[in-house]
Amino acid sequence: MMNTEQINTLFQLAIDRQENGLYALSAIDSNGRRIAPGRLASFLFFSNEQALYGLLAVTDEQSVHVSTNEFFQVFVGKPHPFVSFSGQSEKDEAHLTAVREAARVWNEPDFWHYAELDAGTIRFDEEKIGISASASMILHDAIREKIQASAMRFEQLPALLPHLKKYGWPGESVSTMPVRVAFRLTEPDDDAGSTEWLLETVVVSERGAHWTPAVKKVNAPIADALPAKWKSYATEIHEKQSEMVSFLQSIQVEPGERFLSMPMSDPEVRVFIQEDLPVFQSFGYPVILPAWLKSVTESKLRVRTSASVQSYRSAAGLDEVLAFDWNFSLADKEIDQDTFRKLVDENREFIRSGDEWFHIDPQWLKRIRELMDQADAGEWTVKDLLFQEIPEEIVPLEDDGESDDPLLAFSMKQSLREYVEMIADKHGLPDAGVPDALNAELRPYQIEGYNWLVFMRDYRFGACLADDMGLGKTIQLISYLLNVHSRPDTSSPSLIICPTSVLGNWQKEIERFAPSLVVHTHYGPSRAKDEAFDQLLAERKPDVLLTTYGTATQDDETLSGTVFASITLDEAQNIKNMQTKQSRAIRKLHGEHQIALTGTPIENRLSELWAIFDFIHKGYFGSFRTFNEQFIIPIERDDSAVEKRKLRAKIRPFLLRRTKNDPDLQLNLPKKLEQNEYCPLTTEQAALYESFIEDTKFKLDTLTGFERKGLILKMLSRLKQLCNHPALFLKEPASPADEMLRRSVKLNRIVSMAADIASNGEQCLIFTQYIGMGQLIRHCLSELHDLDVPFLSGSMPKGQRDHLVDAFQAGEFPIFILSLKAGGTGLNLTAANHVLHADRWWNPAVENQATDRAYRIGQTKFVHVHKFVSVGTIEEKIDKMLQEKAALSADLIQSSQWITELSDAELDDLLTFER
Repeated sequence: MMNTEQINTLFQLAIDRQENGLYALSAIDSNGRRIAPGRLASFLFFSNEQALYGLLAVTDEQSVHVSTNEFFQVFVGKPHPFVSFSGQSEKDEAHLTAVREAARVWNEPDFWHYAELDAGTIRFDEEKIGISASASMILHDAIREKIQASAMRFEQLPALLPHLKKYGWPGESVSTMPVRVAFRLTEPDDDAGSTEWLLETVVVSERGAHWTPAVKKVNAPIADALPAKWKSYATEIHEKQSEMVSFLQSIQVEPGERFLSMPMSDPEVRVFIQEDLPVFQSFGYPVILPAWLKSVTESKLRVRTSASVQSYRSAAGLDEVLAFDWNFSLADKEIDQDTFRKLVDENREFIRSGDEWFHIDPQWLKRIRELMDQADAGEWTVKDLLFQEIPEEIVPLEDDGESDDPLLAFSMKQSLREYVEMIADKHGLPDAGVPDALNAELRPYQIEGYNWLVFMRDYRFGACLADDMGLGKTIQLISYLLNVHSRPDTSSPSLIICPTSVLGNWQKEIERFAPSLVVHTHYGPSRAKDEAFDQLLAERKPDVLLTTYGTATQDDETLSGTVFASITLDEAQNIKNMQTKQSRAIRKLHGEHQIALTGTPIENRLSELWAIFDFIHKGYFGSFRTFNEQFIIPIERDDSAVEKRKLRAKIRPFLLRRTKNDPDLQLNLPKKLEQNEYCPLTTEQAALYESFIEDTKFKLDTLTGFERKGLILKMLSRLKQLCNHPALFLKEPASPADEMLRRSVKLNRIVSMAADIASNGEQCLIFTQYIGMGQLIRHCLSELHDLDVPFLSGSMPKGQRDHLVDAFQAGEFPIFILSLKAGGTGLNLTAANHVLHADRWWNPAVENQATDRAYRIGQTKFVHVHKFVSVGTIEEKIDKMLQEKAALSADLIQSSQWITELSDAELDDLLTFER
């Protein structure tokens, strides 16, 4: 007996549209009692079989969560016999009214006649169809969700719109026939020599049997072709076939009154499977396919090619044309070239081998044919192969045993492989001959680097020398410059662009190792520009032009007027941000050869890699957008091993990187390398330096004996602090780190070098005589690089000191600052492989004792000692004196007292500032 309490029950809905596009629905009855979400769902979906009448509905403790389409479908079907709905608030009622409006017009037969597509949006003529803008938006969202839930794509909707206008949304009407109308696709009969497929209409009985007309009735009208038991359904069968045919995109056919029977080519079958099948499946139209076609994958057709050349005797072999030997197989059976070319010419996509069928992408076949034609025409050389300037399919990737079996397998004959590897690995290249004018003896790996730079120049390929700090990138480049500027055809200077902090270093190193090179420094407010610059080059004819990144950016118009013999970027990571004015200006400069020097592992910094390669070999990686899509996104987002291999293969020929951990290099390196890091004074420092010198000279003239010696020692200490940083000299408090770095090149250089060492996973000691300098370095490393750096000074208790030493040895922090007196003796700090002397002690023995904290028994790594010297100052002059006196007798310089014994002439020379 029917429960009378259920008759005409009113549920009041609260409708909440959420950010994810779903609706949260909750309800109360007429007495204000909350309806449990599960019970509410059963009423909402009482006639929806796909939702299992509400059992599949998503609910929580408060609400039922539905999509626009699900909410919309509640009101498309017949209303619930016992329950009706209204809105709890005016807003809820308005939303409910809009949903009802949308459901009403959806059921109207001419609904799709009022629909239009505009820039990816479905619009309706709201006035003609009689709905509000809210109802129109609900229809738009519901249709989008229907498509997303199907196998269709939204882009297919414009092509389907004419058919929707004629037949409505398919699959929503219920058929009363005892049979189904279906399409059946049948493969070609290879035994009969046929290459055509057959698409035909079949009638599927209740038992699943497939019926098609007898041969003699193939062209008869549907009513005449059908068996007597189904003749009464002829009109409905004809209408269903017409509806299905209207959705075909792969072929244009009008079967008229007869059953469809249509031959199809391979390309038409591919379009049918790609475009038509998803639509039929989405709308519930049955399609019967060959069983094998449901699981067919790309074919087992394999192409193998091996390349070879005639001669590998010299570098001239780079211009040798590659010869290719092509082999084909299908299902592990060999195919000759004529058969392969026939497959391409016939545009075949589905091929049978034995009892198996295979699908082959015809575009891929055509691509292989194009590659074969290019190869046979002799378009590629060994140079193209080495530098990846050939189609991607031919590029041999690194074999890690994990890559998928490729459709095209490329290999090289053994002799060609050995030759290419020799060049790629930079071993055994032609000997360029170390220049006689070089005042240094190159180590074996440095000779290899020098030979490689010359080789890359001769073949017009940019080069990135990325050796570890301390392996001698500078001396390798200077050797290269001597080679270039000894050539009779070199008529313009080479340009070196470097950070301001190493400008002095370059001046000193070239003077030291290649005094025959004429060097001009393009820097400072009095530098030549425009016509004056061109005149300077014509008159002085410098071999090398030194400038800084900042100056090159400001003077890009002046510098771009010259085609330089070579352009070298030192610390090339300075152009890593390709959008900055500096990076764009420098990448616009013109040179016969471009070289990048960097000690950072650029393989792991992909945006930096693009900028550097765009400088050394313009256009090699295409636009940054292309590089981002091809490499950065797949590698950084998806960690794609395939793209990593491709990228390594592409950069390998242009990149020479050796590390101090390379066992081959360890055999050739000294246990300790000491070098000066020359830093110019800033304008502020230079002005303070000259003023202080003048005042001190005046005072020295009025003093004699002990007082004079005391003033000299005090003056030296003050000047050393000024060379470190003007704030120390002026006794100013620390200000923001970036501001402090701008006032001292030396501080900037120490902080950046220490940060680089830490980022490379190495450890360093920084020694200074001054507490203020140690605190300043610590402040900058903390603020700019987020490095918490301990500072061991004389006031530190022994327990804390011992704890810090143990922690540093255990690798708990990468940088350790020590005062020279407190940390110069008695400590074992062999975890460090870099030692930075921020300021010079006049007694070399004290410096050596400090260095020996790292360079001692237990040290297994190469130790690199950096001594920071301010150019043109007392630091540089005393450094030279120490070298001269050390050559005579180490005993003379075992204390700083020797400085006070200098003659007036020597002291005057010592105090002269050389800009």
